[in-house]
Amino acid sequence: MNKSLSIFVMTLTALAGCSTDSHVFRDQPLVAKVETGMSKEQVQQIGGPPLAVSDRTVEAGTCFDYKLTQPGHQQTYAVSFDSRAKVDHKSFMTCAEWSNAQQKAREPSHSSGGGGY
Repeated sequence: MNKSLSIFVMTLTALAGCSTDSHVFRDQPLVAKVETGMSKEQVQQIGGPPLAVSDRTVEAGTCFDYKLTQPGHQQTYAVSFDSRAKVDHKSFMTCAEWSNAQQKAREPSHSSGGGGY
């Protein structure tokens, strides 16, 4: 991943975390225990079977969708795996939202500068 894509993804992830009740779920096993580099089997041992499994659309790999629940709260949570089936991302969004964020990060930026009349 290039540097600007990495920065965009980290920013988006931080913003996604801010727009959720992430503090409510910080002690949930998927949030607290899943680490980068873990296998799919390790993630399922921690979080159980995902609600959905999808192929990633931007970079090779797969993604697990989960629904975290606490009394009065529900939150989507995605765990994404690279082509080696190792965790490379986790966030408070769906796998589809994560793929969309990756796609947007790869699109060339369009300047709104003058001159195009």
